Amino acid sequence: MTLISPLIEDALHVFYPHLCYGCGTDLIEKHQLICSPCVFELPKTNFESIENNPVEKLFTGRLLLKAAYCEFYFSKGHTLQHLIHELKYKGNTDIGFFLGEWMGNSILNSGRFEEIDFIVPLPMFKDKEKKRGYNQAEILSKGIGKIIQRPVKNNLISRNRATETQTRKHRTERWLNVDGSFVLNDPDAFTEKNILLVDDVITTGATLEACGNVILKMPNTKLYIAALAQAIK
Repeated sequence: MTLISPLIEDALHVFYPHLCYGCGTDLIEKHQLICSPCVFELPKTNFESIENNPVEKLFTGRLLLKAAYCEFYFSKGHTLQHLIHELKYKGNTDIGFFLGEWMGNSILNSGRFEEIDFIVPLPMFKDKEKKRGYNQAEILSKGIGKIIQRPVKNNLISRNRATETQTRKHRTERWLNVDGSFVLNDPDAFTEKNILLVDDVITTGATLEACGNVILKMPNTKLYIAALAQAIK
């Protein structure tokens, strides 16, 4: 069997190759989702350890935050875009959980997010979530939660109406598009709590702003934000 097993393994690899989700190479270990070159290529920000970083500056005067960060810079055509596409449009929740774990390690080691009580994924409109089959922010949140040992609570906030795509809207239009679209299902659950709100990609921050301000209406609530990436203009 010790001689046959490698042959079987090689045959399986030919017909069912294990490929990197970033670049498509088959030069990758079984337990890996992306290859080492793709890992090193990912544009990490290190914002988690920096006060007044660009994500926090983005929300200055818009949200009262304890801390905020994004894990990576986002730019079109980059490996990270392929990974996010896998997560959002190809049903690849494994890569989302993996990226969430990556975020969790950054958060854990930063020393700036220690007081978090629980994690809230930015909610999707129910019809859109049903069509996709999951909320990508929830997948990221579960990966984060595993590492930092905090619960993920995905039913405390609802998105009560569908919104138009934000892609071609300027900042004011984006804010008007999402204003009033979030509601707390259990307001008391947020009182005197430290909340980590999680999203995938930050552009203008209008959606996080709308959701965050609803959370901050509750007494003595503290808000943190973590995103997988921030778009580069």
